[in-house]
Amino acid sequence: MKFLDQAKIYIASGHGGSGSISFRREAHVPFGGPDGGNGGRGGDIIAECTDGLNTLIDFRYQQHFKARPGEGGKGRDRSGISGKDLILRLPLGTQVLDETNNFILADMTKIGQRVTLAKGGEGGKGNAFFKTSTNQAPRKSQPGGPLEEKWIWLRLKLIADIGLVGLPNAGKSTLLSRITAAKPKIADYPFTTLHPNLGVVNQDNKEFVVADIPGLIKGAHEGQGLGHRFLGHVERCKGLIHLIDITSKNIVDDYTTIINEISAYDKNLSKKKQIVVLNKVDAVEKDVIETAKKKLKKINVNKVICISAVSGEKITNLIRETQDLIFSMLEAEDDNTQHKNVSWSP
Repeated sequence: MKFLDQAKIYIASGHGGSGSISFRREAHVPFGGPDGGNGGRGGDIIAECTDGLNTLIDFRYQQHFKARPGEGGKGRDRSGISGKDLILRLPLGTQVLDETNNFILADMTKIGQRVTLAKGGEGGKGNAFFKTSTNQAPRKSQPGGPLEEKWIWLRLKLIADIGLVGLPNAGKSTLLSRITAAKPKIADYPFTTLHPNLGVVNQDNKEFVVADIPGLIKGAHEGQGLGHRFLGHVERCKGLIHLIDITSKNIVDDYTTIINEISAYDKNLSKKKQIVVLNKVDAVEKDVIETAKKKLKKINVNKVICISAVSGEKITNLIRETQDLIFSMLEAEDDNTQHKNVSWSP
């Protein structure tokens, strides 16, 4: 299945059915009263967060979605049938934005969550509704209410516990394939990964989800390389694994490039806790590793984990360090929630 994280679609609810003008006409009742029924209500456009989806590919081939209109009212006080609602099934983590792609209309963060994006028109009243003691034969009815129509953007931001970031060819996809059952494309050239990949890590009976983000380059926050749109996929992560290729000629530049791009994209994103990892240590001598650590220490990166995603060296250490980071963040979130729920009384 192809990955698609952004789509623009047109939605239109159903217009309401018109009320009916009708009078009762039966044998021996030549002057019966009004019996025009009300029109049915138009269908809504509803977004629903659905489990089992991880792409917006369904919205690539169909961009127009219209709910059914309400049926008109009929004689004998029969109301029209309401139009059927149209459900847009969206993956977890999808944001619904307006046509300008700036204002968020809905953020789908829980399975089963439902949001009405376009409300159907109300059904018009039939002439039976307008009967009064002074006007017992009204000859008027209401038209159905208007529909709502608009263009909207759907933007998927993957929900993962940890995001893998780094320059192209730093070994992120190799690491993901090593620690999870995911099978991303792996090759010895930059930008092998063209879309984010998700994988589940299971260690010591504990699980967490990792997102592999396409490699970032200088200017990524302005759309350089594969663009800033992929930075959005790490916004919801609890922490980051910052992968650095130890065979690079300038490790410090590699590190600061990613930090600067993340900070320029979103300052809150730069505040997330990171685990700095030197990858491909099996390809260099021990003195090169020590030199790399010292260089990073000079820019206040005091803790570094050295691994080889290819050989599996120190992978378990990295996984357990990541677990500690995730569960410490979860405990902090629980503490904050408890503090917010405490009510103080004088």
